[in-house]
Amino acid sequence: MKLKGSEIVAEVLLEQKVDTVFGYPGGTILNIYDTLYSYQDKIKHILASHEQHAAHAADGYARATGKTGVVFATSGPGATNLVTGIATAFMDSIPMVAITCNVPDSLVGRDAFQEICITGVTMPITKHNYFVNKVEDLADALRNAFRIAQSGRKGPVLVDITKDVTAATIDFEKQEPLPVTEMPKADMTDIEKVAELINKAQRPIVYFGGGVAASCASKQLAELLQKADIPGTYTMMAAGVLGYDDKKNLGLIGMHGSVASNKAVDKADLVLALGTRFSDRVALNMKKFAEGATIVQIDIDKSEINKNVQVDLSIVSDVKEALDKLIPLVEKVDRSEWIDKIREWKKVRGDKKEGNAKIHPYEIVTAVCDLTDKETIYVTDVGQHQMWAAQYLKHKNTRCFVTSGGLGTMGFGYGAAIGAQIGCPEKRVIHFTGDGSFHMNLAEACTAISHNLPIITVIMNNSVLGMVYQWQTAFYGKRYSATTPERKTDFVKVIEGFGGKGYRATNPEEFEAAFTEALKSEGPVWIDCIISREERVLPMIPNGGTVNDMIVG
Repeated sequence: MKLKGSEIVAEVLLEQKVDTVFGYPGGTILNIYDTLYSYQDKIKHILASHEQHAAHAADGYARATGKTGVVFATSGPGATNLVTGIATAFMDSIPMVAITCNVPDSLVGRDAFQEICITGVTMPITKHNYFVNKVEDLADALRNAFRIAQSGRKGPVLVDITKDVTAATIDFEKQEPLPVTEMPKADMTDIEKVAELINKAQRPIVYFGGGVAASCASKQLAELLQKADIPGTYTMMAAGVLGYDDKKNLGLIGMHGSVASNKAVDKADLVLALGTRFSDRVALNMKKFAEGATIVQIDIDKSEINKNVQVDLSIVSDVKEALDKLIPLVEKVDRSEWIDKIREWKKVRGDKKEGNAKIHPYEIVTAVCDLTDKETIYVTDVGQHQMWAAQYLKHKNTRCFVTSGGLGTMGFGYGAAIGAQIGCPEKRVIHFTGDGSFHMNLAEACTAISHNLPIITVIMNNSVLGMVYQWQTAFYGKRYSATTPERKTDFVKVIEGFGGKGYRATNPEEFEAAFTEALKSEGPVWIDCIISREERVLPMIPNGGTVNDMIVG
């Protein structure tokens, strides 16, 4: 059948089982939006207030569902507004397809109105991208974009289409989605070496990251830890892979990780790193990270092997496939002496109350967890509140914690919460943010209102840019440069102006009452929680430091 390019876009989306896209219309993409009008019973379009937040919504949708998120944008500033969202997905290995439209091919290279070479701009932050200026290439480019996004180490792909291609007509035949590239598989000889190291180790620990979540290997991980009596620690990208109440769970690792996690890695004789890349927020001093241990790294991406920390044995493999081979070879061992030592370290915590406010971060997070069920999805922006959420949330499920890890994108949260809620309408979505981050994305309240999304936003409001303020307090002689903005925003009035509900909480009782009421609401609710600017995220290991430099109080 003969179809216009814009219709081919819609048909390929249907081939890929896409039923939701996020975006913002504009001149060069108008043909696609005109076609969407005819497909609105099959493809839902979510209009964001800004293209960046549309990209974050597609990202949050992908993180919460495991599907590929899709975002549309027009040329010029519409396309460049996607860049931060694409980079966020790239750093955290999130499958996303960004579809942009450019000026007609006859105007390319002439500095036409709203022309930009978006493929050049995004080349370093995509797995691949396509510039389509011939209608004959359109369907294949789109199909391959979805294949690449979900193959191997997942990530974003961009397809930029000239406007004339969206209007051109060509024969089109429907196809099944292209198969994803086969995952790399572990060599059995290497697996046997890993098993031997585990069986002989006296103080082993498993350090795991987002690759375990991406490969759906939580069951295998739990089985390994239980069988071999090994504790585990995780990066933010793996929050929820182990239940918070799992006895083998030591909590978060790294700069703001638990004392037990960081000390266990420091004192271990074997570190098994699964689906993780030894980022500088985990291995703050890469030369001294687990320097007394044999380090084994299993990761799907060959480029991550020995990139940050030199390891003793590496395997390029899908984590789930490798664990399936490894578990039968691991012996049941009693490591009670090692576990007892770690149990003592777990008693040292950093959740002390600071400042003169009557409500404290861990009280807020704990109350939220106690009042919601285990299927709740928690979404954060970036800053102190993000770390408090990561430390204190009672994670139960692999896709329950949506946050920007690698890029650390302030302004990520509300768009991502919208995407998560659209993707998982049967689940409750709680959005944690700080007043600094929230000023970057609160306009998305209009989107939440338009779709009557029951997202509860919990604002930890200390009237400063908290994380940078904390660093200035600790390391810059309390010279608070540009971190005390003296804003007078009344968040309760703002959300009421958008058409939602707002509450303010200055103590635990007020918060619990407000949150209980918020749970009854069918639309978006904000709760403005007044906390002290003197609250710190603890423990903390300074950049370049080791566990010996850890600040716990």
